Amino acid sequence: MSIKSAAGTKIYIGTTTAATNETQFAADTYVEVKEVEDLGELGDESEAISFAALGDARVKKLKGARDAGTLVLVVGRDPLDPGQIAMRSAEKNTFEYNFKVVANDAPDADHTNSIYYFRGLVMSARDNYGQQNNVVRTTFNIGINSAILELPAEEEA
Repeated sequence: MSIKSAAGTKIYIGTTTAATNETQFAADTYVEVKEVEDLGELGDESEAISFAALGDARVKKLKGARDAGTLVLVVGRDPLDPGQIAMRSAEKNTFEYNFKVVANDAPDADHTNSIYYFRGLVMSARDNYGQQNNVVRTTFNIGINSAILELPAEEEA
């Protein structure tokens, strides 16, 4: 089977130490953000640039700046979870943090899981209490400010 469920995927917050390559990201210290319900989406999207030529009255499109977007992370609120504490602390400042996502997508026991690294700002930490039978959730919006470095699942050495 080539597709996998999201179950078992984990996200970690690192430090503010600037990382740009696999070695630097891997050397950072990370803490897992637990009780994740929804990891949202991540990946680049190019801004559309359009140009309308008079001669052929045709709009032409070009790819502009790339934007990795905002990852919307929804967790079951745990005020004692070290990862959630780190996220709340990061929301209170203007520093970029390293993040690591480990997918649970190894094709078989001989392969590793895919890993994604990126840098971003924790833009918000909003609690949602909802109604009486709801689990209290916190939504952290992470504004991604770097390219996303993907290390795909590979055969273990």
